[in-house]
Amino acid sequence: MEMHTFAQKVRDALGKELGEAYSVELKEVKKNNGVILQGLMIQGREGNVVPTIYLETFYAAYEDGIPFSEVLRRIYEIYSEEMPRGKVDMEFFKSFCKVRDRICYRLIRRKGNEALLAEIPHVEFLDLAICFYYAYSSGTLGEGSILVYHSHMSMWGVKTQDLMRLAEENTPRLFPARLTPLSEVLNEIADVCGESEPSQEIPLTVLTNERRIHGASCILYPDTLKRLGEKSGKGIYIIPSSIHEVLLLERSGGESPAELKKMIYEVNRTHLAPEEVLSDNLYLYDPVEKKVKIIF
Repeated sequence: MEMHTFAQKVRDALGKELGEAYSVELKEVKKNNGVILQGLMIQGREGNVVPTIYLETFYAAYEDGIPFSEVLRRIYEIYSEEMPRGKVDMEFFKSFCKVRDRICYRLIRRKGNEALLAEIPHVEFLDLAICFYYAYSSGTLGEGSILVYHSHMSMWGVKTQDLMRLAEENTPRLFPARLTPLSEVLNEIADVCGESEPSQEIPLTVLTNERRIHGASCILYPDTLKRLGEKSGKGIYIIPSSIHEVLLLERSGGESPAELKKMIYEVNRTHLAPEEVLSDNLYLYDPVEKKVKIIF
């Protein structure tokens, strides 16, 4: 069974099971790097917020032999857990004064996101794009984000530079940078997996934010790389391991930029989901010029 047929089957089965009190629809959702996912949206008459449940994981489970009835049960269970109770007042989003303190930025690659970038305000940064979102946090909706489109800017009467100025203030405040030796991260993973052997020291540091979501944007924080660069004095290689974090390596002169770039290319194609790839390029923070640049 193809993915599209599976999605229609899920929609029809859940629609029949839930009855006329619910609306069950399918929507193709554009994700990062041009990835398109099949989203299932279930809305009851009492609510005005519709969570999107992506069906790709369920399709893979079904193809692996999970009964269709179990797939439906799990989807409805997720819907029940994530669906806000009652109506959510979204009128606040029309007022820029009410959203300005939580306007943040994130990084995505420009290549592969041309269609999306045509619809959203952004600032070019090397081969990447700085885009903007509203970071919400509430007892009803939990935590999440709303991407800012040109239509939002028109509604608010603001310009891209206004969003950039606010995001430069808000993002480091709401999502502080976190620096962790890679060996420590690997040891944490080993502990979770029940492995007792500690990892050997690796001269790489993971830079992300405290939530570890879209943490690659920490390379934009004004003081983080500057402080590290001043300490090393030699420059810092920035390896874009995903949209969620980067790896930092102090330049000593013995590294091979070509080998580092090759590693980036291979990891992007073998270890990451397509929507999590940030870049195939190797960056360097230059402590003299005090900026990040592509070196290979």
